[in-house]
Amino acid sequence: MDNRYFTGCAVWAFKDWVGSFYPKGSKAGDFLRLYGERMTAVEGNTTFYSMPDAKTIGRWAETMPPGFRFCPKIPKVFSHQGKLLPHLEGAQRFVETLLPLGDRLGPVFLQLPPTYSPAQGADLRDFLTQWPRQRFPIAVEVRHLDWFAAPIANRLNQVLTELGVGRVLLDTRPIYDGIETADEDPQLGSERRKPQVPLQPVVTAPFTIIRYISHPSFDLNEPYLAEWTPRIAQWLADGTEVYFFAHCPQEMKSPPVAQAMYHRLQQAGVDLPDLPWDVCLKQEAEVSAASAQLSLF
Repeated sequence: MDNRYFTGCAVWAFKDWVGSFYPKGSKAGDFLRLYGERMTAVEGNTTFYSMPDAKTIGRWAETMPPGFRFCPKIPKVFSHQGKLLPHLEGAQRFVETLLPLGDRLGPVFLQLPPTYSPAQGADLRDFLTQWPRQRFPIAVEVRHLDWFAAPIANRLNQVLTELGVGRVLLDTRPIYDGIETADEDPQLGSERRKPQVPLQPVVTAPFTIIRYISHPSFDLNEPYLAEWTPRIAQWLADGTEVYFFAHCPQEMKSPPVAQAMYHRLQQAGVDLPDLPWDVCLKQEAEVSAASAQLSLF
C-alpha cells in the first residue's frame, strides 16, 4: 500500500464547507479536526500571511492525526521583501517554531513573487544552499516568466536537483485555457488571482508539490486530471513523495477535485489506502441508513 501520496486543499478553516465537506452544524473550532479526518495534508497557506504563536502550534499538533502532513508556506515578510538571503535566519526561526508538529511537518514551501526574476538567481542559490535542507525539506515556486524560458529553466532545474530542493508545480491551465473574454474568467470574484505560467512537470527532489488550480465547472477539469494520473502514478512508482493540493477560485469546490484525483490514481492501479473522506462518507451513510431503519419501527 502506497503511503507516499498526500492530498488536500490550501486551508482547513472555510466555513462554506459546512453542510458539504464538513457535517451540518460544524463549529469553527472543529474545522481542523474535521479536515484531518477527511484529507491527508494541507497546504499551510495561513502561515504566508501571519506567523502562528506557540499556543496555536501546540493546538495544531494535538489535533492533526498521525500520518497527516502540514506543508507551511514561508511568510511573505521573508519571501516578498526583495533579496532572500538577508531573511534566511528569520525564515529558519519561523520553521523551527513548527517543530512541535513532529512528523506531521511536511516540506516547507517558498513562493516567490512575480518580481523575483532570474536576475536574483545567485541570491536564490545562496539562500537554498544555506537552508537546512536535510532538516527542513523545501520546495520553490517561481512566478516570473523568465524562469520558465530556456536555458534559464534548465539551469534552475539543475540547481534544484543538485541541492535536493523541490520545484512547486503550479498548474493554472484549467482556469486559463479556452478563455477568450474577461467575463469568462472563472476567477471573477476571487480574492487571490493565480498567475498564468507554463507548466513544467519535473521532479527535482525526493518529493514534489503540485498546486492544481481547478475550474469551478468540475467537468472541465477532467482532461487535466486524466493527464496528471499516469504522471503521478509513475512518480510514486519511482519512489517520489507526492503532495497534490487542489485549489479553486470558488474554494467550496476544492475538496471534490482532490477526491477525484485520488480516485483516479486508485483506478489506475496505485495501491492507496481509502481516502479518509471516503471512509467518513461511508460511515455517515451507514448511520443515516440505520436511523431510517429505526424510524420504521
